[in-house]
Amino acid sequence: MSDFHGVFPYLVSPIDPDGTVRRDVLARLCEDLIVSGVHGLTPLGSTGEFAYLSSAQRMAIVETTIEAARGRVPVVAGVASASTLDAVAQAKAYQTCGADGILAILEAYFPLADAQVESYFRAIAEAVDIPVVIYTNPQFQRSDLSLDCIERLAGHPRIRYIKDASTNTGRLLSIMNRCGDAIRVFSASAHIPAAVMLIGGVGWMAGPACIIPRQSVTLYDLCKTGRWDEALALQRKLWRVNEAFARYNLAACIKAALGLQGYDVGDPVAPQKPLSTEERKAVEAVLREIQ
Repeated sequence: MSDFHGVFPYLVSPIDPDGTVRRDVLARLCEDLIVSGVHGLTPLGSTGEFAYLSSAQRMAIVETTIEAARGRVPVVAGVASASTLDAVAQAKAYQTCGADGILAILEAYFPLADAQVESYFRAIAEAVDIPVVIYTNPQFQRSDLSLDCIERLAGHPRIRYIKDASTNTGRLLSIMNRCGDAIRVFSASAHIPAAVMLIGGVGWMAGPACIIPRQSVTLYDLCKTGRWDEALALQRKLWRVNEAFARYNLAACIKAALGLQGYDVGDPVAPQKPLSTEERKAVEAVLREIQ
Protein backbone atom coordinates (compact mmCIF):
# COMPACT_ATOMS: atom_id res chain seq x y z
CA MET A 1 0.00 0.00 0.00
CA SER A 2 3.00 2.33 0.36
CA ASP A 3 3.55 2.80 -3.40
CA PHE A 4 0.98 5.37 -4.48
CA HIS A 5 0.28 5.76 -8.19
CA GLY A 6 -2.60 6.12 -10.60
CA VAL A 7 -5.99 7.73 -10.12
CA PHE A 8 -6.95 8.96 -6.64
CA PRO A 9 -10.35 10.69 -6.70
CA TYR A 10 -10.69 13.59 -4.29
CA LEU A 11 -13.90 12.48 -2.59
CA VAL A 12 -16.78 14.81 -1.85
CA SER A 13 -18.09 15.07 1.70
CA PRO A 14 -21.84 14.30 1.70
CA ILE A 15 -23.29 16.34 4.57
CA ASP A 16 -26.92 16.84 5.66
CA PRO A 17 -28.11 20.43 6.30
CA ASP A 18 -27.92 19.66 10.03
CA GLY A 19 -24.27 18.65 9.70
CA THR A 20 -24.70 14.86 9.76
CA VAL A 21 -22.35 12.95 7.47
CA ARG A 22 -24.22 10.80 4.95
CA ARG A 23 -22.06 7.76 5.56
CA ASP A 24 -24.16 5.44 3.39
CA VAL A 25 -23.85 7.75 0.37
CA LEU A 26 -20.10 8.12 0.80
CA ALA A 27 -19.65 4.36 1.27
CA ARG A 28 -21.59 3.65 -1.93
CA LEU A 29 -19.52 6.19 -3.87
CA CYS A 30 -16.29 4.64 -2.56
CA GLU A 31 -17.45 1.16 -3.53
CA ASP A 32 -18.40 2.22 -7.05
CA LEU A 33 -15.10 4.06 -7.54
CA ILE A 34 -13.13 1.00 -6.46
CA VAL A 35 -15.15 -1.22 -8.79
CA SER A 36 -14.39 1.28 -11.56
CA GLY A 37 -10.69 0.59 -11.07
CA VAL A 38 -9.34 3.65 -9.26
CA HIS A 39 -6.00 3.13 -7.55
CA GLY A 40 -6.75 4.91 -4.28
CA LEU A 41 -9.15 7.23 -2.45
CA THR A 42 -8.48 10.67 -0.99
CA PRO A 43 -11.00 11.99 1.54
CA LEU A 44 -10.70 15.62 2.71
CA GLY A 45 -8.99 17.05 -0.32
CA SER A 46 -10.17 20.37 -1.76
CA THR A 47 -13.27 18.75 -3.26
CA GLY A 48 -13.97 17.31 0.19
CA GLU A 49 -14.52 20.83 1.59
CA PHE A 50 -12.12 20.22 4.49
CA ALA A 51 -12.05 23.92 5.35
CA TYR A 52 -15.79 23.88 6.16
CA LEU A 53 -15.94 20.75 8.32
CA SER A 54 -15.64 20.18 12.06
CA SER A 55 -13.11 17.73 13.46
CA ALA A 56 -15.92 15.23 14.14
CA GLN A 57 -17.17 15.50 10.56
CA ARG A 58 -13.66 15.05 9.20
CA MET A 59 -13.14 11.95 11.30
CA ALA A 60 -16.48 10.51 10.15
CA ILE A 61 -15.48 11.06 6.51
CA VAL A 62 -12.11 9.36 6.99
CA GLU A 63 -13.55 6.45 8.99
CA THR A 64 -16.26 5.83 6.40
CA THR A 65 -13.76 5.87 3.54
CA ILE A 66 -11.40 3.44 5.27
CA GLU A 67 -14.26 1.10 6.17
CA ALA A 68 -15.58 1.18 2.59
CA ALA A 69 -12.14 0.58 1.06
CA ARG A 70 -11.55 -2.55 3.20
CA GLY A 71 -7.87 -2.54 2.30
CA ARG A 72 -8.49 -2.94 -1.43
CA VAL A 73 -6.96 0.43 -2.33
CA PRO A 74 -4.91 2.86 -0.23
CA VAL A 75 -6.70 5.69 1.54
CA VAL A 76 -4.72 8.93 1.74
CA ALA A 77 -6.50 11.18 4.23
CA GLY A 78 -6.32 14.95 4.08
CA VAL A 79 -4.86 16.78 7.08
CA ALA A 80 -5.32 20.54 7.08
CA SER A 81 -4.87 23.20 9.73
CA ALA A 82 -3.38 26.59 10.47
CA SER A 83 -1.88 25.05 13.62
CA THR A 84 0.99 22.59 13.58
CA LEU A 85 -0.19 20.93 16.81
CA ASP A 86 -3.68 20.41 15.40
CA ALA A 87 -2.35 19.05 12.10
CA VAL A 88 -0.11 16.59 13.95
CA ALA A 89 -3.07 15.44 16.06
CA GLN A 90 -5.16 14.88 12.94
CA ALA A 91 -2.41 12.90 11.22
CA LYS A 92 -1.91 10.65 14.24
CA ALA A 93 -5.66 10.07 14.57
CA TYR A 94 -6.08 9.16 10.91
CA GLN A 95 -3.13 6.76 11.00
CA THR A 96 -4.65 5.10 14.08
CA CYS A 97 -7.94 4.91 12.19
CA GLY A 98 -6.23 2.96 9.40
CA ALA A 99 -5.23 5.53 6.79
CA ASP A 100 -2.47 4.37 4.43
CA GLY A 101 -1.11 7.84 3.85
CA ILE A 102 -1.56 11.51 4.70
CA LEU A 103 -2.25 14.38 2.32
CA ALA A 104 -0.74 17.36 4.15
CA ILE A 105 -2.31 20.77 3.54
CA LEU A 106 -1.30 24.06 5.13
CA GLU A 107 -4.04 26.56 5.98
CA ALA A 108 -2.34 29.87 6.73
CA TYR A 109 -4.11 33.01 7.95
CA PHE A 110 -0.96 35.08 8.35
CA PRO A 111 1.80 34.75 5.73
CA LEU A 112 4.64 32.42 6.68
CA ALA A 113 8.31 32.31 5.74
CA ASP A 114 9.81 29.22 4.10
CA ALA A 115 11.21 27.98 7.40
CA GLN A 116 7.78 27.93 9.04
CA VAL A 117 6.13 26.28 6.04
CA GLU A 118 8.81 23.62 6.04
CA SER A 119 8.49 23.03 9.79
CA TYR A 120 4.73 22.47 9.45
CA PHE A 121 5.07 19.69 6.87
CA ARG A 122 8.09 18.19 8.59
CA ALA A 123 6.19 17.97 11.89
CA ILE A 124 3.39 16.02 10.23
CA ALA A 125 5.85 13.61 8.64
CA GLU A 126 7.61 13.11 11.97
CA ALA A 127 4.31 12.29 13.69
CA VAL A 128 3.34 9.29 11.53
CA ASP A 129 4.80 6.09 10.13
CA ILE A 130 2.98 6.23 6.78
CA PRO A 131 3.83 8.09 3.55
CA VAL A 132 3.02 11.78 3.33
CA VAL A 133 1.87 13.62 0.22
CA ILE A 134 2.55 17.34 0.49
CA TYR A 135 -0.05 19.47 -1.26
CA THR A 136 0.37 22.94 -2.69
CA ASN A 137 -2.44 25.00 -4.22
CA PRO A 138 -1.40 28.65 -4.55
CA GLN A 139 -4.83 29.64 -5.84
CA PHE A 140 -6.27 29.07 -2.35
CA GLN A 141 -3.31 29.03 0.03
CA ARG A 142 -1.75 32.12 1.58
CA SER A 143 1.65 30.47 1.99
CA ASP A 144 2.97 28.35 -0.88
CA LEU A 145 5.75 25.78 -1.03
CA SER A 146 8.81 27.15 -2.81
CA LEU A 147 11.01 24.91 -4.94
CA ASP A 148 13.80 25.19 -2.36
CA CYS A 149 11.41 24.15 0.41
CA ILE A 150 10.11 21.18 -1.62
CA GLU A 151 13.66 20.05 -2.31
CA ARG A 152 14.53 20.10 1.38
CA LEU A 153 11.32 18.28 2.36
CA ALA A 154 12.01 15.62 -0.26
CA GLY A 155 14.92 14.52 1.91
CA HIS A 156 12.52 13.33 4.62
CA PRO A 157 12.01 9.54 4.38
CA ARG A 158 8.21 9.77 4.71
CA ILE A 159 7.61 12.77 2.44
CA ARG A 160 7.52 10.79 -0.77
CA TYR A 161 4.94 12.54 -2.94
CA ILE A 162 3.68 15.98 -3.89
CA LYS A 163 0.42 17.07 -5.42
CA ASP A 164 0.93 20.44 -7.06
CA ALA A 165 -2.12 22.42 -8.20
CA SER A 166 -0.23 25.49 -9.39
CA THR A 167 -1.31 25.10 -13.07
CA ASN A 168 2.40 25.55 -13.90
CA THR A 169 3.57 22.35 -15.57
CA GLY A 170 7.08 23.76 -15.90
CA ARG A 171 7.18 23.94 -12.11
CA LEU A 172 6.40 20.21 -11.98
CA LEU A 173 9.37 19.49 -14.24
CA SER A 174 11.55 21.66 -12.01
CA ILE A 175 10.45 19.63 -8.98
CA MET A 176 11.26 16.38 -10.79
CA ASN A 177 14.66 17.67 -11.94
CA ARG A 178 15.60 18.88 -8.45
CA CYS A 179 14.27 15.97 -6.42
CA GLY A 180 14.62 12.99 -8.75
CA ASP A 181 13.10 9.83 -7.30
CA ALA A 182 13.05 11.28 -3.77
CA ILE A 183 9.58 12.70 -4.38
CA ARG A 184 6.97 11.60 -6.92
CA VAL A 185 4.57 14.06 -8.54
CA PHE A 186 0.79 13.74 -8.74
CA SER A 187 -1.10 15.99 -11.13
CA ALA A 188 -4.11 18.07 -10.13
CA SER A 189 -7.15 18.90 -12.24
CA ALA A 190 -5.50 22.27 -12.90
CA HIS A 191 -2.90 20.42 -14.99
CA ILE A 192 -3.32 18.22 -18.06
CA PRO A 193 -2.85 14.73 -16.52
CA ALA A 194 -1.53 13.11 -19.71
CA ALA A 195 1.10 15.85 -20.02
CA VAL A 196 2.16 15.34 -16.40
CA MET A 197 2.44 11.59 -17.00
CA LEU A 198 4.54 12.26 -20.11
CA ILE A 199 7.14 14.24 -18.13
CA GLY A 200 7.32 11.67 -15.33
CA GLY A 201 4.28 12.02 -13.07
CA VAL A 202 2.84 8.99 -11.28
CA GLY A 203 -0.87 9.83 -11.56
CA TRP A 204 -3.37 12.39 -10.44
CA MET A 205 -5.38 13.27 -7.36
CA ALA A 206 -8.40 15.25 -8.45
CA GLY A 207 -12.12 15.80 -7.95
CA PRO A 208 -13.19 15.12 -11.57
CA ALA A 209 -12.10 11.49 -11.16
CA CYS A 210 -15.16 11.07 -8.91
CA ILE A 211 -17.48 11.55 -11.88
CA ILE A 212 -15.40 9.96 -14.67
CA PRO A 213 -13.52 7.18 -12.88
CA ARG A 214 -13.48 4.60 -15.69
CA GLN A 215 -12.35 7.13 -18.27
CA SER A 216 -9.68 8.41 -15.87
CA VAL A 217 -8.34 4.89 -15.31
CA THR A 218 -8.31 4.24 -19.05
CA LEU A 219 -6.34 7.45 -19.59
CA TYR A 220 -3.82 6.41 -16.93
CA ASP A 221 -3.42 2.95 -18.49
CA LEU A 222 -2.86 4.45 -21.95
CA CYS A 223 -0.16 6.73 -20.54
CA LYS A 224 1.53 3.92 -18.62
CA THR A 225 1.72 1.74 -21.73
CA GLY A 226 3.05 4.57 -23.89
CA ARG A 227 0.04 4.72 -26.20
CA TRP A 228 0.33 8.48 -26.39
CA ASP A 229 -1.77 9.11 -29.50
CA GLU A 230 -4.75 7.35 -27.92
CA ALA A 231 -4.06 8.96 -24.56
CA LEU A 232 -4.02 12.47 -26.01
CA ALA A 233 -7.21 11.83 -27.99
CA LEU A 234 -8.97 10.74 -24.79
CA GLN A 235 -7.39 13.60 -22.82
CA ARG A 236 -8.79 16.16 -25.25
CA LYS A 237 -12.25 14.73 -24.74
CA LEU A 238 -11.99 14.56 -20.96
CA TRP A 239 -10.57 18.08 -20.68
CA ARG A 240 -14.13 19.43 -20.95
CA VAL A 241 -14.70 18.10 -17.43
CA ASN A 242 -11.60 19.88 -16.10
CA GLU A 243 -12.75 23.11 -17.74
CA ALA A 244 -16.15 22.88 -16.05
CA PHE A 245 -14.47 22.01 -12.75
CA ALA A 246 -12.35 25.17 -12.98
CA ARG A 247 -15.27 27.39 -13.95
CA TYR A 248 -17.46 26.75 -10.91
CA ASN A 249 -17.09 26.24 -7.17
CA LEU A 250 -15.07 23.04 -6.68
CA ALA A 251 -17.42 21.06 -4.46
CA ALA A 252 -20.59 22.50 -6.02
CA CYS A 253 -19.58 21.28 -9.47
CA ILE A 254 -18.62 17.75 -8.45
CA LYS A 255 -21.57 17.38 -6.08
CA ALA A 256 -23.96 18.52 -8.82
CA ALA A 257 -22.44 16.04 -11.27
CA LEU A 258 -22.65 13.20 -8.75
CA GLY A 259 -26.27 14.16 -8.05
CA LEU A 260 -27.00 13.82 -11.76
CA GLN A 261 -25.40 10.37 -11.60
CA GLY A 262 -27.70 9.26 -8.79
CA TYR A 263 -25.61 9.96 -5.67
CA ASP A 264 -27.50 11.95 -3.04
CA VAL A 265 -24.42 13.86 -1.85
CA GLY A 266 -26.33 17.05 -1.05
CA ASP A 267 -25.28 20.66 -1.50
CA PRO A 268 -21.93 22.26 -0.73
CA VAL A 269 -21.45 23.13 2.93
CA ALA A 270 -22.68 26.66 3.76
CA PRO A 271 -21.82 29.43 3.20
CA GLN A 272 -20.97 28.02 -0.22
CA LYS A 273 -23.90 27.84 -2.61
CA PRO A 274 -25.00 25.08 -4.99
CA LEU A 275 -24.88 25.53 -8.75
CA SER A 276 -27.70 27.46 -10.37
CA THR A 277 -30.14 25.74 -12.70
CA GLU A 278 -28.24 27.01 -15.72
CA GLU A 279 -24.90 25.92 -14.31
CA ARG A 280 -26.27 22.45 -13.59
CA LYS A 281 -27.46 22.22 -17.19
CA ALA A 282 -23.97 23.10 -18.38
CA VAL A 283 -22.46 20.35 -16.19
CA GLU A 284 -25.10 17.89 -17.42
CA ALA A 285 -24.22 18.72 -21.04
CA VAL A 286 -20.55 18.00 -20.38
CA LEU A 287 -21.38 14.67 -18.75
CA ARG A 288 -23.58 13.69 -21.70
CA GLU A 289 -20.80 14.49 -24.13
CA ILE A 290 -18.18 12.53 -22.16
CA GLN A 291 -20.30 9.46 -21.48
